[in-house]
Amino acid sequence: MGIEYPLRVLLIGNGGREHAIAWKLSQSPLVESIIAVPGNGGTATCPKVTNNTSVSAEDFPALLDLARKNNVNYVVPGPEAPLVAGAVDFFENAGIKSFGPSKKAAQMEGSKTFSKDFMKKHNIPTAAYENFSDYDTAREYLDRVQHDVVIKASGLAAGKGVIIPTSKEEAHQALKDIMQNKEFGSAGDEVVIEEFLTGDELSVLTFSDGYTIKSLPPAQDHKRIGEGDTGLNTGGMGCYAPTNIATPDLVAQIDRDIIQPTIDGMRKDEMPFVGVLFTGLMITSTGPKVLEYNVRFGDPETQTVLPLLSQDTDLAKIMVACTERYLDSVLIKVEPNFSATVVVAAGGYPESYAKGDEIIVQTPPEGINIFHAGTKLANGNLQTAGGRVIAASATAAESLRAAVDKAYEGVKLIQFNKMYYRRDIAHRAFKPTSDTKEALTYAEAGVSIDAGNQLVERIRNAVRSTRRAGADAEIGGFGGEVDLSKAGFSNDAPIMVGAIDGVGTKLMIAQATQNHTTVGIDLVAMNVNDLVVQGAEPVMFLDYFGCSKLNPEVAAVFVESVAAGCRDAGCALVGGETAEMPGMYREDDYDAAGAAIGVMRASDRLPRHDAMAEGDVLLGLASSGVHSNGFSLVRRILAREKLDYTHSAPWDSEKNVGEALLTPTRIYVKSVLATLPHLKGLAHITGGGLLENVPRMLPKHLAAEIDVATWTLPPVFRWLKSAGNVAANEMARTFNTGIGMVAVVSPADVEAVTKQLKEAGETVYTIGKLTARTEGAGCVLKNLESWS
Repeated sequence: MGIEYPLRVLLIGNGGREHAIAWKLSQSPLVESIIAVPGNGGTATCPKVTNNTSVSAEDFPALLDLARKNNVNYVVPGPEAPLVAGAVDFFENAGIKSFGPSKKAAQMEGSKTFSKDFMKKHNIPTAAYENFSDYDTAREYLDRVQHDVVIKASGLAAGKGVIIPTSKEEAHQALKDIMQNKEFGSAGDEVVIEEFLTGDELSVLTFSDGYTIKSLPPAQDHKRIGEGDTGLNTGGMGCYAPTNIATPDLVAQIDRDIIQPTIDGMRKDEMPFVGVLFTGLMITSTGPKVLEYNVRFGDPETQTVLPLLSQDTDLAKIMVACTERYLDSVLIKVEPNFSATVVVAAGGYPESYAKGDEIIVQTPPEGINIFHAGTKLANGNLQTAGGRVIAASATAAESLRAAVDKAYEGVKLIQFNKMYYRRDIAHRAFKPTSDTKEALTYAEAGVSIDAGNQLVERIRNAVRSTRRAGADAEIGGFGGEVDLSKAGFSNDAPIMVGAIDGVGTKLMIAQATQNHTTVGIDLVAMNVNDLVVQGAEPVMFLDYFGCSKLNPEVAAVFVESVAAGCRDAGCALVGGETAEMPGMYREDDYDAAGAAIGVMRASDRLPRHDAMAEGDVLLGLASSGVHSNGFSLVRRILAREKLDYTHSAPWDSEKNVGEALLTPTRIYVKSVLATLPHLKGLAHITGGGLLENVPRMLPKHLAAEIDVATWTLPPVFRWLKSAGNVAANEMARTFNTGIGMVAVVSPADVEAVTKQLKEAGETVYTIGKLTARTEGAGCVLKNLESWS
């Protein structure tokens, strides 16, 4: 029989996690009432919630009697202990459905030995390990191993049974404390000694009905009691989400390679997992690896991620969908906000601490929640009743910093004797290291590719209104053309093709370094490369130079570099405009633009859509560097890394930053024109990268499949990705990533075209093929993880 609404819930537990669960469940119209056993001072004042301390949370028969007396029809065990003890099996055998895993499935948290063996069996990435139930054998193993270790009590230890020793002596003492001195009781009868992994930790909460998974945003906990992640381990002193290291690619990889195989493996082992799975991960240099599984909501992760769920996302509906095995039909909407939690502990925690101190909590403003943990009401007064007493959680739309600041504003609303809290929650997100810095994007640097695309659509009709004979006045391609024969000239007249472009903010580097010898080449390259991809040969070029005060020397050097680009492209510099406009630009700044005109025969026009077919090969021509796109993001990364243009380039020790970045855009005209009869299409990889530019040459029924592992990401891009913590997909949408031009050729022509291009001085890679386009993207990139 299915679960009938409204729900009358029995919530087992008394921590901050349980208060957060009660807070979210109470918002559901499907929930009529909640009995919290024993609950805390926060659940006592939560809407729809009644605390009950008349029975023990560990006494299942007494809990069942309480449930029946109050017509409870749904049980939610919060902590791990009742789940590992078989609470779900007990209540379901009594006819009351529950949210959580069976006793058999709960072994994933109940026994670290069991979970490590499960990971080995199902090829789940994790640290190398050994299990020990004999102290002397474990001690001998510690003496043998050369790598750093983590020692874990195999059983339940209230989240404190993990020791990370910093020396052999500490490791031996920890082993003795666990196995001989029984610091964690019977939980230490067996231990797991595993390899110490380095990297950044993530926690992922995933709803599952045994088949479907739906993960919440990854969070990062702070286990150590002291600031800077020092001191003893605790149950968790704070948390934040989402984390800046959890890129969409990484989140997809975790779901694909770890969480879904875990759920599938548990089902195949006849212990399907129903409930919420907590996966603790270490993001290592070789990818994510599992540190541990918990079979319930994390604490304080729950207080952090539940406030990110939208108002119309119903936690009760999600829970029931898991229990009834139809999670795939439930929508879980996560708001695009940031969330942070600061835990306030009793002085002395995690060692000895006082209880019974009076707590004063002021009413928080909107956007801040106060979640109780070790609190209780005594004669109407709120008192401390545990080590981790209470927490302030906050959300903000604008930034993680705003959410963290609001959470600390929430802490100011809490007062009790000797209260303690860490003042550096989310410090890893704000510390400028390659592992933890905020992930930058082109949009955050002030350039929106999407806005540019929207502008094209907005003005498309206005441009079309100018069409005339021989010119269709269509925009969105690499350039425009006029067919002179159709415009009324002689029938054998060639087609004229025009392109116009600038250099962008790369000019700012030239101006800052007073090096104007290359940006004119960039200007020519950006235009003539756009001509050649249409099959046209550039024949003439015009430039524009605008400034507030003309510096003849600067202008002359710039025009000389334009001439150098024209010689490389084989076109004539036939004219230009120099505009001196006082007040238009700042001091010695200038702007530049150019227009190239080319000609072609109709038979040479590219792309040849009718000739393209599935299986056609994509050849990539190497770029010379960053070329002329993405410099707004480049400059932002340099600023954050405090790198000046005179500093040695981290990716090229023989040049300074300015010299390396001013490497001119490669001009492909002569080499490409020589192979034109064998080409079906060309794409100039400029702003928008591979993802935006390759589809521009393809018909609507074909897509490009590109394997980015077929070439090595050049050092400049590898450094930008690491220093800016730029997601791989963002790299591919912002920079050329080492490929400046992409050509489509038939398989039969690959060898000949490659040979001809190499003889012309190009570096050529076979990077992919054309496939049938189903729906969505016209360019699919494989093996993006190879850029990590």
